[in-house]
Amino acid sequence: MNIEIYKQKLEEEKGRLETELASVGRINPDNPADWEATPDSSEQREADPNSRADRIEDYETNTAILKQLEIQHTEVIDALAKIEAGTYGICEFSGHPIEEGRLNANPAARTCMEHMNG
Repeated sequence: MNIEIYKQKLEEEKGRLETELASVGRINPDNPADWEATPDSSEQREADPNSRADRIEDYETNTAILKQLEIQHTEVIDALAKIEAGTYGICEFSGHPIEEGRLNANPAARTCMEHMNG
């Protein structure tokens, strides 16, 4: 298995995820390992309740998107750390090698096919 290929894929995925995260949130200034959704940048107080509701709905949507992206980002960071530690490509449940087909489909995979739903 050529680890450098997976490392490159993971680095590219990390960059893509960070771009997407930045489009709906920002790094939490109190916890740099965490992201938080950003509210609508307009500071105007709108009299129209529908406009306010739309802004709140957009913020809630951004929060949901951000949570999913943050999970994926953490998985990529963890996979890169495993490469550095020399433990990349090993199933967390069985300790056996993860199939290359699985790693090709998801370089951040933590388990083999047998344990992927565990």
